[in-house]
Amino acid sequence: MARTWTRWVPVAAVPAAVAAVLAASQAGAAADLPEKSPQQVLALMAQRDDAPFSGTFRQTSDLGLPALPPGAGTGSGTGTASGAGLTPAELLDVLTGSHTGRVYVGGPDTARLQVMDALAERDVVRHGTDVWLYDSRENAATHLTLPAENGTAGPHEGGTGAAGTASPDQLADRIVREVGPTTTLAVGKDVEVAGRPAYQLVLTPKTADTLVGSVEIAVDGATGLPLRLAVLARDHAKPAFEAAFTALDLGAPDAARFAFTPPPGAKVTEKAVPQHDGAAGTGTPGGGPQARPQASGPEPTIVGSGWDAVAVLPAGTVDPAAVPMLQQASQPVAGGRVVSSRLVTAMLADDGRVLVGAVPLERLQAAAGK
Repeated sequence: MARTWTRWVPVAAVPAAVAAVLAASQAGAAADLPEKSPQQVLALMAQRDDAPFSGTFRQTSDLGLPALPPGAGTGSGTGTASGAGLTPAELLDVLTGSHTGRVYVGGPDTARLQVMDALAERDVVRHGTDVWLYDSRENAATHLTLPAENGTAGPHEGGTGAAGTASPDQLADRIVREVGPTTTLAVGKDVEVAGRPAYQLVLTPKTADTLVGSVEIAVDGATGLPLRLAVLARDHAKPAFEAAFTALDLGAPDAARFAFTPPPGAKVTEKAVPQHDGAAGTGTPGGGPQARPQASGPEPTIVGSGWDAVAVLPAGTVDPAAVPMLQQASQPVAGGRVVSSRLVTAMLADDGRVLVGAVPLERLQAAAGK
């Protein structure tokens, strides 16, 4: 899931794609740090080490999606949306929902991400070569055993929580990796997030053919850890998507946080991790793509690159009946039906393909003709 999700940024403009947090995190409060250039702030991010930390965060979305009829996000289809390992209902939850969570990092191969929902909890736990994914609503767990040579990428570096939820530092890293060449970088006013002074790195798309106005990343002035990420739609002052730490502790978490045992009665599924082609140590530092299970389902075709890229899913990848939003909130247009928001546009083409991008409708229609 993480590998495909990364490719969708900035196509999905989050966590990708990928969200009132300011009151809790104090983002926007005045701070006073030594002046740095954008390149120096990027270097500060890149040089951060694997020092242990823990924190709580909040993720919110305000995409301006059309009002949906009751139950619109609870389609009965079981196919994944986007080939990223998300069900249609989960993808809708990412685009419209609000989540709180906790992240614990004990070292390069020890981490835990907890997503707290109403009366439920979802976990991703990495301890050495063992990875557990658990959903309390279903009382179901999936266990992965990583090859020893897969390096040190833990959930805080290479994984995401259930339904694509990720902590602010994960999201910031992916955004910077994907959009650097197509983006103008600047440093805004210093801010304070979770009580810590931070630089405000501002990424502005060079193209006008995108709905994204800018992305703001608050970078801890002492550690280089991204503390907040906000995506602003073009011509809108309020973030359409925001994720920010609300509390941060730079001490080592209790080792018990990384010991996971499925609760009594839980359904446990064992899954093999495909061996990455090539010698150990290839790929990105810290394990990179080979440290992650491969996504199932067809891969999207990416038309274009950067902020105005469009993901095209083959016909049959998404069952419209499983995504009620495509039927109940979409509008007919030339070539299909469209759902528009401030940040993301999705089009169900007449031939069954689904096109998604952080772009205007006209860009999707042009991509559909290729």
